[in-house]
Amino acid sequence: MAEKTRYSDVELEEFRKIIMEKLELAQRDYELLKSSIMNKDGNDTDDTSPTYKVLEEGASTLSKEETTRLAARQQKFIQGLQAALIRIENKTYGICRETGKLIPAERLRAVPHATLSIEAKNEGKK
Repeated sequence: MAEKTRYSDVELEEFRKIIMEKLELAQRDYELLKSSIMNKDGNDTDDTSPTYKVLEEGASTLSKEETTRLAARQQKFIQGLQAALIRIENKTYGICRETGKLIPAERLRAVPHATLSIEAKNEGKK
């Protein structure tokens, strides 16, 4: 039996559903992070006493920086999921970009935006 070179349309549809669910959650999380960065919740230091204001502003700045990093990471994840949807449409989803072999379905279910097989990923770390 010849080695499988791509996933069937039925399998691609299964992956598309997984990706759409993850994308919806990721976009919701991203919007929460964005609103936190923009301070839309009104939680600022304007109504605190001057003694605590300096400390709170420092903590607020650190918190905002961390939230900004998380938002950037979330945006990158969203872009990866969107790229995976394009690969599904092109019927190239699940093919390792290094080896050209099929990435195991178990890996794709866990990391649906993966473009490398475990072997190729480990080779890159050497």
